[in-house]
Amino acid sequence: MEMGRERFEELVGEALDEVPEELLALMNNVVILVEDDPPPGEELLGLYEGHALTERGWDYAGVLPDRILIYRNPILRICQSDEDVVDEVAVTVVHEIAHHFGIDDARLHELGWG
Repeated sequence: MEMGRERFEELVGEALDEVPEELLALMNNVVILVEDDPPPGEELLGLYEGHALTERGWDYAGVLPDRILIYRNPILRICQSDEDVVDEVAVTVVHEIAHHFGIDDARLHELGWG
C-alpha cells in the first residue's frame, strides 16, 4: 500500500486518540515520532527507546525524552487499506507504550499484544 507521510501521520494521530486518556496521562517524558524506516537490517513496525517508568529512580533527571518510533514503510507493506493502517498503528503504539510502562514482549504476548 502507498501513502504519503502526512496522511500516515494523521492516522497515527487517530490511533493515539483511541488510547485511553488515563493511560496517556501517566506517560512521562516521552514523544511519539514517525520515521520512514527502521535501522538497516531491522524488521520493526515500532520501537521504544528510553528508560521505562519502572526503571526510573531518584537519579532520573535532566534526560532527553524517551522516544516511541512508528515506522511508516514496514506498516504500509503489511496493510491493504487506511483502516488496516489505523488498526496496525494502534496495535504498534499500544505495544510501544507498554514498553514505556515496563511491560516486556513476553508479557505483551501473554496479553495478546505480541
